[in-house]
Amino acid sequence: MTLSHLAETLIGSEIVKLGGEIREKIRKGEKIYNFTVGDFDPAIFPIPKELEDLIVDAYRKHFTNYPAAEGNLDLRESISSFLKEREKLEYNTDEILVASGGRPLIYSLFRTLIDKGDKVIYAVPSWNNNHYTHLNEGEHVVVEATAENNFMPTADVLRPHIASATLICLCSPQNPTGTTISEKDLSAICTLILEENKRRKPEDKKLFLLYDQMYWQLTYGAIKHYNPVSLHPAMREYTIFIDAISKAFAATGVRVGWSFGPAEIIGKMKAIMTHIGSWAPMAEQKATAAYLVRKEEIDTYLTGFRAAVSERLHRIHDGFAALKKDGFSVDVLTPEAAIYLTIKIDLKGKRAADGRVLKEQSDVTSYLLDVASLAVVPFSAFGASKTSPWYRLSVGTCRLEDIPEMLRKLRAAMEKLS
Repeated sequence: MTLSHLAETLIGSEIVKLGGEIREKIRKGEKIYNFTVGDFDPAIFPIPKELEDLIVDAYRKHFTNYPAAEGNLDLRESISSFLKEREKLEYNTDEILVASGGRPLIYSLFRTLIDKGDKVIYAVPSWNNNHYTHLNEGEHVVVEATAENNFMPTADVLRPHIASATLICLCSPQNPTGTTISEKDLSAICTLILEENKRRKPEDKKLFLLYDQMYWQLTYGAIKHYNPVSLHPAMREYTIFIDAISKAFAATGVRVGWSFGPAEIIGKMKAIMTHIGSWAPMAEQKATAAYLVRKEEIDTYLTGFRAAVSERLHRIHDGFAALKKDGFSVDVLTPEAAIYLTIKIDLKGKRAADGRVLKEQSDVTSYLLDVASLAVVPFSAFGASKTSPWYRLSVGTCRLEDIPEMLRKLRAAMEKLS
């Protein structure tokens, strides 16, 4: 059977493949410490009770018809107020677009900006930039970020590639690393973009910045979130933000996201989405509109939520730091934000008790799952080199009582190697 070129060349998700292996082990009765999913267990991290009540009430009031294509006006007004209060960003309702989470917004932005062969610059590891570029037949310009810079790109790394690029993709806090871009580095990248656009002729395509800040409300300790427009107001013309209730309120399945940026671009994205039909459900929009203006309730929820996520991240971080101190081939970055911990498990070349040699990093991943019952996602699933020993560990489904046992099993599994 001959299908479209896109269908024939689309790359399957390694996370989905790994998820299949995990489900099979669980089906057979094995206990797996599953730190793969960028999601939440509602029994551990429920959505805010006030938001839940508002959703139920909206359905009881029969808000079950089509919403406005760009998002209901009351929700866009609430988002506008929310941005002004929380980030000191002023965006009008015609500069805001609502959809069923961040994915359709990112896709519609790519469709708005990218023609076949247009250059898209992104660092790896990062979430799905490779797939969105492929879906839109863009030219991949990939830079590999390193642990030395918290796996975030710098202006110096991007500079050689921007001369004819159309889009730079940034995410901070970052999925998969749980790290953030510094004020200095983000400012330097903004300066780079502004200088490049000043150089281009009026008839040329401009260089735009996709700024995914889905996790910006989940930062820990002294870590601060920065955005391009606050640092450089001139970036307002070239920056398109992606945000949602998905992560900050553990509401991944509620499906309410928004984008904000230049009205002309937002309008084109809306036109594309009218043909996709990827709007957020009416009742959830009504509920979110009412919830986003409840400052005290939001602050109370976020305080408890951040503390619970941070405790998990830091307990696992301390466990890996202890393993490293004891001489095991592991490393870990200090948690900064989001629900992710960046860990390094460098066991390639080791021999297992059953005689098998861990020749490739994929063998290490399988060994961790088979012997330590530990499921984590390799950075290669996010575009990094297949030889990278770094992994994403997600705590959205983590129970505190499982952490000591998980660390003991990992230690025992590594002790069996020679």
